Amino acid sequence: MRFFLIFALVLVGVMPSAGSAQAGLGPDVVTTPIIRNAPPREVVARIDKSEQRMSVEINGRKRYSWPISTARRGKVTPNGTYTAYLLSRNHRSSLYNNAPMPYSIFFHSHYAIHGTDQISRLGRPASAGCVRLHPDNARILFGLTQKVGLKNMKVVIRD
Repeated sequence: MRFFLIFALVLVGVMPSAGSAQAGLGPDVVTTPIIRNAPPREVVARIDKSEQRMSVEINGRKRYSWPISTARRGKVTPNGTYTAYLLSRNHRSSLYNNAPMPYSIFFHSHYAIHGTDQISRLGRPASAGCVRLHPDNARILFGLTQKVGLKNMKVVIRD
């Protein structure tokens, strides 16, 4: 009988999980509605240059926080709010000795968020102006941007 009740609850969209027990089901059987994550509609990458960190919001909720590198002394990472305009999975710099820029998301002129092979420099200014990320994190952000589309990927940069 207990198995049948649990099976019926799963079929109607209620599944056992941690929470408050329902009366009559016993202390170890709990019902909570299934809540699935909404598909991503908007992604916002918030870059804090003073902290050298990026937080990523999906549908208005903060989901990730990663160390980054922005412009070193004498170079500029521009402040502002931008919309992504180009994705390039295996980009190479035309300005800096064909340097690899995996999972590039271009947001303003020649500026992009991209992966770097200089992982040890993340967390402090080191770039020529782009926003550098660990390649694994760049891949995640790139994939999210593909899902929501360029017009729904915002980049916000502040000191």
